Amino acid sequence: MNFSQYKYQRPSEEDYKQQCNSCLKNFEQASSANEQSKWLQKLDQIRSHAFTMYSICSARHSIDTQDAFYKEEQDYMNTFIAVYYIFESKLSAALCNTPYKEELIHTTGEQRFRLAQTQVNTTSEEIIPLLQQENKLINDYHQLIASAKISLEGKELTLSELIPFEQSPDRSIRKKASQARFEFYAQHEETFDSLFDELVQLRTSMAKQLGYKNFVELGYNRMKRTDYDADRVAKYRKQIEDNVVPLVTKLYEKQRKRTDIEKLKYYDLPYRFKSGNATPKGSSQWIINNGMKMYEELSEETHEFFNFMKQNQLMDLESKPGKQQGGYCTFFPNYKAPFIFANFSDTSDDIYVLTHEAGHAFQCYMSRHYNMDYIVPTYEACEIHSMSMEFFTWPWMELFFKEDTNKYKYAHLTGAITVLTHIALVDEFQHIIYEKPELTPQERKDVWRELEQKYTPHVDYDDNSFLLSGGYWHKIGHIYFSPFYYIDYALAQVCALQFWKKMQEDRESAWEDYVNLCKQGGRKSFLELLDVANLTSPFEDGCLENIVKEAEAYLDSIDDQAL
Repeated sequence: MNFSQYKYQRPSEEDYKQQCNSCLKNFEQASSANEQSKWLQKLDQIRSHAFTMYSICSARHSIDTQDAFYKEEQDYMNTFIAVYYIFESKLSAALCNTPYKEELIHTTGEQRFRLAQTQVNTTSEEIIPLLQQENKLINDYHQLIASAKISLEGKELTLSELIPFEQSPDRSIRKKASQARFEFYAQHEETFDSLFDELVQLRTSMAKQLGYKNFVELGYNRMKRTDYDADRVAKYRKQIEDNVVPLVTKLYEKQRKRTDIEKLKYYDLPYRFKSGNATPKGSSQWIINNGMKMYEELSEETHEFFNFMKQNQLMDLESKPGKQQGGYCTFFPNYKAPFIFANFSDTSDDIYVLTHEAGHAFQCYMSRHYNMDYIVPTYEACEIHSMSMEFFTWPWMELFFKEDTNKYKYAHLTGAITVLTHIALVDEFQHIIYEKPELTPQERKDVWRELEQKYTPHVDYDDNSFLLSGGYWHKIGHIYFSPFYYIDYALAQVCALQFWKKMQEDRESAWEDYVNLCKQGGRKSFLELLDVANLTSPFEDGCLENIVKEAEAYLDSIDDQAL
């Protein structure tokens, strides 16, 4: 069945609560673990249907934010999802309190009960209005971003369509494009500040109503982190500061030399090579067709998966007016099907999407038969699947880039390293903001600028007053819609780089470990999943330092000036 044929029906809040509460009552009154398992399965069916409707609505709204029907439905879903999560908390409490817990752990696994405890710790009836308002503000952010119409070179562009101009070999065009992007944010600066301030205050209020000192610990529970805390993350950021920041400074100096620019400015950073960045050599459909060949040859599993995605039209990849920006993968439990959303831009980012988001989708496909709590793991583990797939597909990059293949690989690995400093910056920024929710918008920008000097000292904002005043973070959507998510990319990146190293030594063994990881879905915690995949924890002393040295040695072995 094609995605366009998926039936959407607005779930009734009252019917959902009635059905769930009735099943939950029977679950709590059950006289055996076996009986509770049956009611749990019934509840999973009800929850899966509701989540499927939410995902269909969200996907169709993001494809066209101007569609009046799905705009109205998304507004409704922003309130419904709060009710959905409140019941999740009730179910989680029942799981945590059942006298048959040990027997149920034996049949369902311990991770479901760990996740249940984080759910109990994050919601209550009292904060439903706050959750609904939070969803509305997040939707307002997406709508504002999607509304952008940028005039450049006689064209009206979306933010995604600006990307090729920001990578142009013509420095004047790069500067105009980057200035145009941030001019949009500057023009709407008060709105972005106001939206974020409301989100900070809402999240702080939620945290205090739930008994937390501030939103930080609540944020970690919302991210379902069960085997590490903010202290371990802070130590990991320190490793990035010590081991990665100096290397990134070195890599940007190499970029400056090979692009023959006297001093790199912020608008020069996307321009990697004097001969121009690596770009795909065909249309969107050509990319998808080559993707089919790539995944057919990569493995039997990926061949079956990508054929399923293409035949059932489970990808919406091209940029168009009114479309939500960015890219993501979601899942429709009723149909046991993943969905990939993106905005192709005729740059190497298109291949990034085809591999990164397909990594997410492949994992969902491999664990599609689990109940919805186990289809995907926690987010930092999810990002291992996506970032590792980027590297597993390296042998097929010539299909897309032809003579630019070596440039793509060099830029890809360089980017995997340089992004770590940016991620650490975002993560520490969020910790400070939520520990000090009373900060004014300008004080927040001052914090951002101070952290930029710590993690990204190589960035020169030239004469851009908006960026010099600390406004860059307005473009980072995760800060608005998914607080504390960003560090997950840095944790996963180090794991993906371990796969990159392994595949050079024994590709077959590396792929076997990767598939085993994907098949686990969310049945284990982050650190347990690393054991399954034979990966070293990023928190372990020396892990980050060692893998960064491996990447540096590889990059040093390449004559980047010749690319």
